[in-house]
Amino acid sequence: MPWIILGLCISYLIGSIPTAYIFVRLLKGQDIRTIGSGNVGATNALRVLGKPLGVTILILDILKGFAAVALVGDWVAAHGAALSPEPLRILLGLACVSGHNWTVFLRFKGGKGIATSFGSLLGLACKIPGLWLVLGLVVLVWLAAFLASRIVSLSSVLAGISLPVFAALLRQSQVLTAASLVLALFIVVRHRSNLKRIFQKQERPLF
Repeated sequence: MPWIILGLCISYLIGSIPTAYIFVRLLKGQDIRTIGSGNVGATNALRVLGKPLGVTILILDILKGFAAVALVGDWVAAHGAALSPEPLRILLGLACVSGHNWTVFLRFKGGKGIATSFGSLLGLACKIPGLWLVLGLVVLVWLAAFLASRIVSLSSVLAGISLPVFAALLRQSQVLTAASLVLALFIVVRHRSNLKRIFQKQERPLF
């Protein structure tokens, strides 16, 4: 149990690294929370810093989730954790996403968690082969929604909602399906303001 607790803390801290905030602070001397949408995430960073740096931040946020599930997961499992590998990695991924969404470094006000959730799912897919199809279908939902609307938030919410649906339809484990539902709830909750703007037809497309 101590190793699991330590792994959860490390995963949370990895997720808590506010990548977009750091880049904007260092390169522009500004607080990203006061610019654009005010979100501490890759989409707002892309608008503030441009595509190359925005994509860099996106990749780094994805890597946070992947590192927590794949690397921290391997390390904790190697120390004889009480949990089996799948639920252990799922918990580490959720801890990392929680860190990104509610980062301790910014008074628990972080990003939306999409990139870090994707990275966590990538890490899980590397360990659970059947998850690749689920992840691929979720990505297709995101792409279809984005091509139709050009709105990142709408695409992310629809993709998030589809995650537990595909997990259930493709008969993933109960633990994984439940975790998918938690991630979907995280995504919807973090996009409440975006959903309000979408219903009011005030949400900005990416381009």
